[in-house]
Amino acid sequence: MVSRTDRSAFAEWLWTIDRYMLVGVFTLMVSGLVLSLAASPPVAERIGLESFYFVKKQAIFLVPSAALMLGVSALSPRYVRRVALLVFCGMLVLLLGTLFFGTDIKGARRWVSLFGVSIQPSEFIKPALVVIVAFLLSEGRKAQDVPGQLISIILFGIVAAMLIAQPDFGQTMLLTIVLFALFFLNGLSWLAIVPLGVMGILGVAAGFTYLPHVRGRIMRFLDPASGDTYQIDKAIDSFIAGGWLGRGVGEGTVKRILPDSHTDFIFAVAAEEYGIIVCVVLVTVFAFVVLRGLYMAMQDQDPFGRLASSGLIVMFGLQSCINMAVNLNLMPSKGMTLPLISSGVSSLMAISLTMGFVLALTRKRPQPRKNPIITVTRAAPLQHA
Repeated sequence: MVSRTDRSAFAEWLWTIDRYMLVGVFTLMVSGLVLSLAASPPVAERIGLESFYFVKKQAIFLVPSAALMLGVSALSPRYVRRVALLVFCGMLVLLLGTLFFGTDIKGARRWVSLFGVSIQPSEFIKPALVVIVAFLLSEGRKAQDVPGQLISIILFGIVAAMLIAQPDFGQTMLLTIVLFALFFLNGLSWLAIVPLGVMGILGVAAGFTYLPHVRGRIMRFLDPASGDTYQIDKAIDSFIAGGWLGRGVGEGTVKRILPDSHTDFIFAVAAEEYGIIVCVVLVTVFAFVVLRGLYMAMQDQDPFGRLASSGLIVMFGLQSCINMAVNLNLMPSKGMTLPLISSGVSSLMAISLTMGFVLALTRKRPQPRKNPIITVTRAAPLQHA
């Protein structure tokens, strides 16, 4: 047991970290491994891999992902900014590289091979960009001569252009909404609203006009009779078939049919095998992590820490909602993973980095006292006649 009088680095971390949020995140990590065990074997067999290939891969990378999150959570806000800047610069180069050397999967170049491991740079650049934008906006409020909003919009425009070129409209829209949230929390200026709004509208219009698969997804959502809705139909069927208590472990059928049952549609697999009750529990854990994160962020007196942690947790919660909504046919398919649950090394590592940033920025730190009740003043010298 670590005493409060212990002044070691570990003791300081242990007593300042938000343990409630940490437990919630670890619960999601373990749940992801369990659901990967249920959903991924049929997918591996279909593409000629060993049955538990994805399960083993998820388990192997779960340890370094947890270590990454814990290591980052021990950083000070200053070092969070430095790490975010390094990640942003490195991933920006890799993001550019995907356009020329990336692996083409389903008509999109989103992955690049590095040391034998496929990496999706867009997953890592998201949290880094959020931290950098939060820093720029907070500095812009402190000093009027710092064009924080303008630089933020330029950086976002560069990243968004590369994402659209892949193409990856799902991640682009996610980042756009998160940036709106950051600008709103910082005190939205019309000078910032107009460029962001125009970029968002132009992005959606360009995707609908020039990219057949984007147009097809939107049209199938608005009018199911206009195209193939097989995957969504099967996902909905899994919720009906599972009922409240589920069919039982290993008894599901949707995982044998859907090509992305271990990633985009893992929530549907959970519903069929474990039941709607387990899905409600998962949603509750996600909601707890998000609400706890926002609560802790609002307690921070530092504008940078408050903005950055709020933006990161909004991104985490929004991505979770999008994945679940797609599984329930409440919005067009986005190809977005369920954080810490879906299989995928890049997604797992990037979300671990994100939550590491959040845990680091929401650690309890001594705040400067304001308006002290008792003030000590020096007595005036006695005047002698």
